[in-house]
Amino acid sequence: MSDPKPDPIYVTRPSLPPLDEFVESLREIWDNRLLTNNGPFHQRFEAALAEYLGVPYVSLFCNGTMALQVGLQALEISGEIITPPYSFPATTHAIHWNHCTPVFCDIEPDTCNLDPAKIEALITPKTTCLLPVHVYGSPCDANGIRKVASRHGLKVLYDAAHAFGVKLSGESILNFGDLSMLSFHATKVFNTIEGGALVTDDPDMKRRIDHLKNFGFAGETSVVAPGTNGKMNELQAAYGLLQLKTIDAEIAERRRLDASYREMLTGIPGIQLLPQPPKVTPNGAYFPIFVDESAYGCARDELHETLKAKGYFGRRYFYPLISSFAEYCDLPSAAPARLPEAVAVSERVLCLPMYSDLPAATVTEIAEVVRQVARAVVPAAVDGAAL
Repeated sequence: MSDPKPDPIYVTRPSLPPLDEFVESLREIWDNRLLTNNGPFHQRFEAALAEYLGVPYVSLFCNGTMALQVGLQALEISGEIITPPYSFPATTHAIHWNHCTPVFCDIEPDTCNLDPAKIEALITPKTTCLLPVHVYGSPCDANGIRKVASRHGLKVLYDAAHAFGVKLSGESILNFGDLSMLSFHATKVFNTIEGGALVTDDPDMKRRIDHLKNFGFAGETSVVAPGTNGKMNELQAAYGLLQLKTIDAEIAERRRLDASYREMLTGIPGIQLLPQPPKVTPNGAYFPIFVDESAYGCARDELHETLKAKGYFGRRYFYPLISSFAEYCDLPSAAPARLPEAVAVSERVLCLPMYSDLPAATVTEIAEVVRQVARAVVPAAVDGAAL
């Protein structure tokens, strides 16, 4: 009889709070019968989150996509929004849902983030906002982006879905720009199953956001804006409060695994790693590698399939580019020739499994597969050249 096939290892796995503690929170919710509409858990979680993150104001949402959409509404954005094509589709979909036009800007290959040096060539009289993304939790060049935005009077809304807890020179990366959006989806470093937030330093903006996410209500009979229903419920907020108790340990373990991957994968020909930027406190959100086929000996997709065959399910975050999707591919800025760095990175990237309780032995096994594939193909290439 053959050995049972091991359980698959996926690119991520959500952390969960202790069940007995969550049940205690549920009992309190059941007793007070307040399920939503800014209940006690919502209020406590919002305050605790702002304190933990080191930001002035947090507004909680049912998910990050809704937070992005409301953020654009709160900033009264119209016209064109410059954004990278290298992200999750929700980034650009939020622009579309607000009846604005996305203008795709190429990325820096060493960071995978929006390239500030390429923004100004895309600015037109219709440009009103920049929507950069802190890809993999690695901060954008926030100072470079700020300078461009200031020169041209543009708003900046950061998609910080990956950047929970990330700091730049000791300050939360969420304090840059006019607004920052967080996602608390189950795949993120910090999750509330589904959920999200907007961060602002302006109390008036905080009130506007809170009105917009609650149908525009400013009181029992007063509606001050055409809002939507983007509120986080009490169950998610209670879950989030428990997650805050263990998030430091979660991030510390991810950073340890990141260091292990780096130690074992550094030096493999054709395997490139994302640099660790100075003055950044990372969160270990993802572990991307970039496969240079000519040096490695096989393409990214071949390595991807080899890993899957052995039960290790990485993901090609982000492939294909948003600019290649049917809704956006006909935009002038979506032409591949205008996005050479983003195209090249998307065709080489593979995110390896990364979550806090990923066994160290599994990290070693995954790294060894990557190394074995290189060993298997390089001699063959040499033999072929000799012929």
